[in-house]
Amino acid sequence: MARMPALLEAVGLVKRLGGRLVVDGVDLVCHAGQVLGLLGPNGAGKTTTLRMLYGFLTADAGVIRFDGADVARDVGSFKRQLGVCTQEDTFDGDFTVRENLTIAASYFRPRPEHVPHRVDELLERFSLTTYAGDKPEALSGGFRRRLMIARALVHRPRLLFLDEPTTGLDPQARVAVWDLVNGLRAAGLGIVLTTHYMDEAERLSDVLTVLAQGKVVAHGTPKSVLGDMLGEHVVVLEPDSVSAAAVGPWLETHGLGQPLAVLGAWHLPLSAEQLADFARAFPALRYEVRPPNLDDLFLKLALAPCAS
Repeated sequence: MARMPALLEAVGLVKRLGGRLVVDGVDLVCHAGQVLGLLGPNGAGKTTTLRMLYGFLTADAGVIRFDGADVARDVGSFKRQLGVCTQEDTFDGDFTVRENLTIAASYFRPRPEHVPHRVDELLERFSLTTYAGDKPEALSGGFRRRLMIARALVHRPRLLFLDEPTTGLDPQARVAVWDLVNGLRAAGLGIVLTTHYMDEAERLSDVLTVLAQGKVVAHGTPKSVLGDMLGEHVVVLEPDSVSAAAVGPWLETHGLGQPLAVLGAWHLPLSAEQLADFARAFPALRYEVRPPNLDDLFLKLALAPCAS
């Protein structure tokens, strides 16, 4: 479905930190009503990219556009359109849940209209009304996450950054946060999401931008990214000395390199054609075939040799 025009667009972002090239020509796009998943292993450049996107760091090169306009021309107006929910809780423990939301609204210029009504609206929407008079430390981890997201939305931004929004939450609390994110997307908010939970990325993201060693290595829907980076199938086998001696050279011959090893098992991403060849080559070998997932992609990127 065609979309008009991009809410957030970054072209050719470059950043050096301590003399090291951390982000190298990154492009990405996020539309209104869309979740963009920004993924990559540790050291891929995700956090630095994110900080450039919401104005905490200045890019050494490249351009960031919001609604088609270069944000460098009016950074203040751009930031007024953003909500940022960091991984760490950053509440003021001296104030109640309601007061944290009210005080956060006072930081913006121009100030949001009808702040008490907006706070009541967010308390109800995020199921925080019961806790409005409590200090944040009294809340469970899941409700603290709700409060963090609500605070990022108090000024009615059009674009929300969610950095590891469910880290440390139990499964029930994670699903509750997912439901909130789905509701925000349905309301037309653009969302940039980073997460190390691959099931979360796959469930929530409309599109993915995958980074490795500071570069974009894949972009598209989760399904297309998996197809492009891994193929259509993953073969899982428990190698013994005989099968390892045979399968290893077969992988090399087909340009597949070393297998991904997880708890002793080999995970072999294969296309349909490669799987057919594999089955013909090893008719007596016992193995499992399953669809690829983002965990496979993450492991592939994390185990890839670093550029010199």
